[in-house]
Amino acid sequence: MNLQSMTGFSRATGERDGLAIAWELKSVNGKTVEIRLRLPPGWERLEAAARQALQRRFARGNFQATLTLGRAAGSIAQPVINETFLKDLAGLAKRLEEQYGLAPARADGLLALRGVLEPPEALETEESRAAVDGAILTVLGAAIAELEIARQSEGDALRVLLLGHLDAIEALVERAEADPSREPATIRARIAEQVALLMDAAAGLDETRLHMEAAFLAAKADIREEIDRLKTHVASGRALLAAGGPIGRKLDFLAQEFNRESNTLCSKSNAASVTAIGLELKAVVDQFREQVQNLE
Repeated sequence: MNLQSMTGFSRATGERDGLAIAWELKSVNGKTVEIRLRLPPGWERLEAAARQALQRRFARGNFQATLTLGRAAGSIAQPVINETFLKDLAGLAKRLEEQYGLAPARADGLLALRGVLEPPEALETEESRAAVDGAILTVLGAAIAELEIARQSEGDALRVLLLGHLDAIEALVERAEADPSREPATIRARIAEQVALLMDAAAGLDETRLHMEAAFLAAKADIREEIDRLKTHVASGRALLAAGGPIGRKLDFLAQEFNRESNTLCSKSNAASVTAIGLELKAVVDQFREQVQNLE
């Protein structure tokens, strides 16, 4: 499955029965799907269908959808004559003329009466209304498809960046694992040196107990578990990116785990070289998490 960024923009247009239709969609980061619709007055009936169309296609993001309607280029809004009403009025005028000797009614006078000439919208049928609504939602579907493409394009770029961060994390973990300070001989020499310094400073100390305490502290400072967990997290991150789909939350949790292990590695380190690696690792993890925030 493709990855999607949560940021994108799209615009789609169409036409139906002389009506120009335009949808503009924008999306930015969000914890859930949040939708703000801007519809022209009188078109609120489309709100529920528009929301459902967006919710079906996206798992996360703040969306703004704007519908603009106008008269299509080259089309003229011809008024509609209510012929039944006009016929009734003409009959009434004829009777008044015969009964009271009034002047004959003129066509321009009859047409000027309210209700004889109506704009097309006023006399629309259920069928024509449904057809226009369907056309508007079809254009929305096209805009949603374009927005999805835009978000996927950014998602592809994010995949490359995140894989690069995982490569950097893996390289730093391997450096920490191979650091000379972790060699058993180096650890023994450091412990022996520290014990000798303490024995010289305080002759009354129990040498056996001192060696035991030093060995315990050395074991406590071992970063083997942190290295193993970091390697496992790198593998999990690559698997998630390969699978695709709405994995933003899972990668965000993984970034927190990376950060926790990096902090522990720094706190347990008993060598300046490993501490430096740990600090560099924390910087890369921060970059990883920052980019993850943009994923659906």
